[in-house]
Amino acid sequence: DEVSISRPKDAYTLVAKVFSNRNQNYLDTETNMTAFYREAINKRNRSASLAEAVVAIKKRPYTNAGSDLVGVYKARKSTNYNRLDTLAIKLQGGPLNALYADLIKYPEYFMTPATLSNYDFSFGEPLINDSKMVYVVNFKQKENILDPLYYGKLYIEAETFALTNAIYNMNVENRKRASELFVKKKPNRVKVYPSEISYRVDYRNTDGKWYYSYSNVQLEFVVNWKRKLFNNKYRIKSEMLITDWEEELGAQNITNKTKFKSNTILADEVSGFRDPDFWGSYNVIEPEKSIQQAIDKIQRQIRRE
Repeated sequence: DEVSISRPKDAYTLVAKVFSNRNQNYLDTETNMTAFYREAINKRNRSASLAEAVVAIKKRPYTNAGSDLVGVYKARKSTNYNRLDTLAIKLQGGPLNALYADLIKYPEYFMTPATLSNYDFSFGEPLINDSKMVYVVNFKQKENILDPLYYGKLYIEAETFALTNAIYNMNVENRKRASELFVKKKPNRVKVYPSEISYRVDYRNTDGKWYYSYSNVQLEFVVNWKRKLFNNKYRIKSEMLITDWEEELGAQNITNKTKFKSNTILADEVSGFRDPDFWGSYNVIEPEKSIQQAIDKIQRQIRRE
């Protein structure tokens, strides 16, 4: 059977269709997911802090405005704050940072149908993925928009207008405004501003419905102390991969009281979730290994629990 596909007349119209078709393309039932989360803070390419966690997610339907709930199940960390000198860079929000990159569920953090007019859209070269045609849309904020918005690529399945992947950056040219968005607390003697903010989100399809599968967020900050000749660069990477979506690890028991909160710092909370028996012989964190390699090592423990 042949499927006839006609390309929308312009890229703007195509992106608008992603939002208008959201309810039919994405999961419309509440789902309990298990995920592996990792966050790393590096100073000049040297590891200063690394935290990993197995988390339970109560994923609300994409048709529902309710926020997802996240609970930390097991966690571990390796920190060397001495490498951060007198300034400890810490990441608030933990796995929520990765989850909020799900721009179909949280368009308010990215772009909504009402804010599409802030962007210029254009078609890139289409791709074939799993024998299906995927449109590539390039986007960037209009030049007259001064607030930090985004630029990047959207990958949209031609047949259903579902977003399958997005790779994008925040425009951080306006240092002052970008700093206000990301820097919550700092000493008066230091200037901190983001030099790069990048995102990636991937979706998977099961039985005709798409859902959040993986995301990563990378933040690079420049730290300038008064009366110091050289500045320092810090890179924070936060990523999460869904490993399962069955009712397990207590996802259904997450409540507003036990959920992970957006102002919580995972690396400071790990002690409450530490379990050497769970990690077993894999209790050494290996920052150079990919998140998938880390998951492969502990998958048996996750299933056993």
